[in-house]
Amino acid sequence: MPVDTPTMSPSTGSMRDEQQNPGMGSSQQGSRHDGQQGRQGQQRHREGPIARQIEQYTAEIPSDIYLWAAGASMVGSLMLFTCGQKHASLFVGQWAPTLLIMGLYNKVVKVAGSDAQSG
Repeated sequence: MPVDTPTMSPSTGSMRDEQQNPGMGSSQQGSRHDGQQGRQGQQRHREGPIARQIEQYTAEIPSDIYLWAAGASMVGSLMLFTCGQKHASLFVGQWAPTLLIMGLYNKVVKVAGSDAQSG
């Protein structure tokens, strides 16, 4: 019976399903070890209880909050700069990338969080 296994496409960098017969080996598939299936030499691990709690909490926050907060930090940085407070402007301006990364994490948790793999 064929097994559907998601693999990373080297040309596009996207995930795709690949059918494989259980008796046939594949150089792209990792081996089974301790009940966890690996992919390309890496093993899948489940998230710990703290990570699951954080993911449940952050998944409830709308993604656009992070976008608006990053925009507000850029506007605040510009205002501080025009008021002559260069150091404060740089400090507040550096919040934008952090907030955007937090927004990406929020989106990843919603799409493929630990609850998506539990089951």
